[in-house]
Amino acid sequence: MGIEGALDFDSVVSLLAESRRRFPREQRLEIDLQGVRRANSAGLALLLEWVELAHRLGISLRFTNLPESLMRLAAVTNVSDLLPVARGA
Repeated sequence: MGIEGALDFDSVVSLLAESRRRFPREQRLEIDLQGVRRANSAGLALLLEWVELAHRLGISLRFTNLPESLMRLAAVTNVSDLLPVARGA
């Protein structure tokens, strides 16, 4: 699953709704964030919600190509260890 554009307050609500429909059909899910051009705290909150949703559903989740802005925000808020980021991503 690839995400493009912005991960911000305007986009996360629809992305969360879409993921709640899609996640239950998956056993393993890789979310590629290479196409994300802009992200803020709402985007980070969405990633954390996806982690929780995957955990509840027993889905193996991994993020790839995490944008630098999200990596910095995760580090500043001490949640980096909660994000299943692919090595080298």
